[in-house]
Amino acid sequence: MVSFDKPVQLDGKGKIQKASAHSTSFLGKAFKKSIVLILFVLLWEIAPQYGLVEKTFLPPFSEVVRAWWDLLVTGELWRHFEASILRSLFGFILALAVAIPLGLLIGWYPLARDLFTPILELFRNTAALALLPVFILILGIGEVSKIAIVLFACTWPVLLNTISAVKNVDPLLIKSARSMNISSFKLFYKVILPASVPTIFTGIRMAGTGAILVLIAAEMVGAKAGLGYFITYAQYNFLIAEMYAGILTISLLGLLINYGLSSAERYFSRWKQ
Repeated sequence: MVSFDKPVQLDGKGKIQKASAHSTSFLGKAFKKSIVLILFVLLWEIAPQYGLVEKTFLPPFSEVVRAWWDLLVTGELWRHFEASILRSLFGFILALAVAIPLGLLIGWYPLARDLFTPILELFRNTAALALLPVFILILGIGEVSKIAIVLFACTWPVLLNTISAVKNVDPLLIKSARSMNISSFKLFYKVILPASVPTIFTGIRMAGTGAILVLIAAEMVGAKAGLGYFITYAQYNFLIAEMYAGILTISLLGLLINYGLSSAERYFSRWKQ
């Protein structure tokens, strides 16, 4: 029996209407998520111009954007950005290469956990920047000390989250895998490692943010290039708009790193789908 309650679309009009509705819905969601940020930028633009804050110390947002663009065009901003991102990447990648295998080892083997727990408890509560003078004394004020401080700061969140991830894998998964008489290597590779990925990536994302923050602070001491050095230089020379442009660059870099790591997490966690 044929129902005539709903009209049948014979042309592409229905698809166009559906696509239009989807676009409207997407724009509405994007606007809703961005409304606070938009209001913040508007307040930043209006407050200095109407004397709500001292314009000398907080230039309007448009003036900061112009300074940012001028620095980008002249290549000055890129020089400092490149120095910071290379230091961060080297330290971050080294931290991953050290922390993930070590965390898997400590989390999987109780003997390794018993041996390493005291030293982990000691250093996990030591702020990386508190050790910056030590790194400078031992390694100098060059690139090595800055990469080393990033390595130290990034290692602990990744290491501790990796250990926690392995220890807290669902025991039912392990029992089910062992009931199939698979080898220890396959159990670790097929069950433990995939189940640990989400928690490990939590530590990686924390480390990615920490890499930038710690490096910026380190660059404010004894550096000749880098965003931290540039911000300090701009402050001392009262280049306020340029100083805020450097701060804005750090914020954008942090967003970019977080987005990249989130995309990587979704890729490596495809099995959860």
